Amino acid sequence: MVKVERSFPAPESLAEEAKKVGGRYDKQDVIDRLKKDFHNKCYICGLKELQDPNVEHLLPHKNGQYPERKFDWENLFWACGHCNGVKNKGIYDKGILDCCKQDPEKYLHFCVQNNDVVVDVADSDNEMLERTASLINETFSLKNTGMRTYTCDERLRLLQKEMNLLYKQLEKMHKNPDSKVVMRTIRSLLRRESSFAAFKRCYVRQHAVKYPELQKYVALDT
Repeated sequence: MVKVERSFPAPESLAEEAKKVGGRYDKQDVIDRLKKDFHNKCYICGLKELQDPNVEHLLPHKNGQYPERKFDWENLFWACGHCNGVKNKGIYDKGILDCCKQDPEKYLHFCVQNNDVVVDVADSDNEMLERTASLINETFSLKNTGMRTYTCDERLRLLQKEMNLLYKQLEKMHKNPDSKVVMRTIRSLLRRESSFAAFKRCYVRQHAVKYPELQKYVALDT
């Protein structure tokens, strides 16, 4: 999860659909804007080039909860079907961090340890951050059905693949620090728009002593 810049004003269809009984919040203009704003990445797990995108409500409108937020542009997010399903648990109805208003990298620590994803919070007394960290962890580890086992394992595999790409480029930089091609590749891997960016960016920040020249590419919002 990384900071996302939401575009304004809201898509025109939302105001019109809100007037209708059974109006839709996923008209084409909404889809196009969310896909562009979120760089076709799931805002929760960080997977890119989604094949199963969902228009996800940060605060749920179903079952009588937050019905006024159903057509609220600032409540609509771009998520993969897997993460949307994992988030559909009562514990997350109380709200998670809004990555369009706050920089998640300021509050969460993203790490891959062997075959596990570990997302921790800087402030353990903040329940919203705890819920956010728990949700991201579950999108890589919740295996209560056969399909979720598959989708969690697949996300972990793709995350590890992306991390390995970064490790290889960092090693190349170590061997050839003047290579512009290598540096350009690393910069691309560390962009917020890239797959699983939070994990790669956090790794570089955690190794600031080893990679001081890269810190400007993973700087947090001020």
